[in-house]
Amino acid sequence: MEYPLDLENRKNNHININLHKDVNSSNTTGLKKFRLVHSALPEINLDLVDTSTALFGKILSMPLQISSMTGGTKTAQKLNRIFALAAETHQIAFGVGSQRMGIEYPEKMDNFKVRAIAPNAMVFANLGAVQLNYGFDESDCQRAVDEIGADALILHLNPLQEALMEHGDTNFSGLLKRIELVAKRINTPLIVKEVGWGINRDIAKKLFNAGVSAVDIAGAGGTSWSQVEMHRAGDEHRKKVAEIFHVWGIPTADALIAARDQNQKDLIFASGGLVNGIDIVKCLALGANLCGMARPFLKYAARSSYALDRFIDVLKAQIRVAMFSIGALTIHQITRDLITMQEN
Repeated sequence: MEYPLDLENRKNNHININLHKDVNSSNTTGLKKFRLVHSALPEINLDLVDTSTALFGKILSMPLQISSMTGGTKTAQKLNRIFALAAETHQIAFGVGSQRMGIEYPEKMDNFKVRAIAPNAMVFANLGAVQLNYGFDESDCQRAVDEIGADALILHLNPLQEALMEHGDTNFSGLLKRIELVAKRINTPLIVKEVGWGINRDIAKKLFNAGVSAVDIAGAGGTSWSQVEMHRAGDEHRKKVAEIFHVWGIPTADALIAARDQNQKDLIFASGGLVNGIDIVKCLALGANLCGMARPFLKYAARSSYALDRFIDVLKAQIRVAMFSIGALTIHQITRDLITMQEN
């Protein structure tokens, strides 16, 4: 087991690298292959366009999540509070970063506690699924939820990142059964997500059959955590192993379409390289129930709460205008027939 300082350095490195290094995937989200179908006569009033949606018993002002990226350190604590305040102000969802440090070292759990700032916001707790093979169990998962008063738990899947990390946790054997046990025994919804290389249709199906409440396909095209680990690598061997994986993964659009086609009635979240309101509406048209971004929010939050607020305001306005321009009065009216493949 690592000492807290080792974990803290890793988490701070993750934040700093994402802020200051080029860690974009060389892959594409696949969203540029699609265009929303413009309506010259939408027959709706822009003032009445409703971007709100319901999820896990709460109303969100729009189907948007500040995705998990920050966890465990004093720097992350400051960012978590900025994100939580934004989630409360704008009525969107927010996922904290991995709470592993808070479980292993309880004094660190305060870095994740945001309910005093965001009493009504939708907050997701977060642990690495692989930790279920390294001593964690469903009681630890429930504790991650209870300690921060979360509305749901995210278990994240990051096999490639762990493989590229020095002393990474790479035993993913039998993990599906452990996830199924968590889904049965915790008293909040369970979300399973990738960290940016995508979840294919068969794994999505297995996860839903195991009882998870939602799957975040988190496809390729945004932040490449292989590139993050390349920048963290302390020797040339590990750098050279990591550097070629910048093209790895299932593009976000491809993973989303496959998961939705296989799982018609289940909750599917989309993240991975989304940068604006049109990307969000495209993902909704392709079948997403919630859309997430991480690094765009991180960059604005690092400037100020004001900058983050303005960015979220712009996103909402972009979503509303896009909905108006395709003739969708509500989120539920954004359907597959309102998006089409781009002509070559």
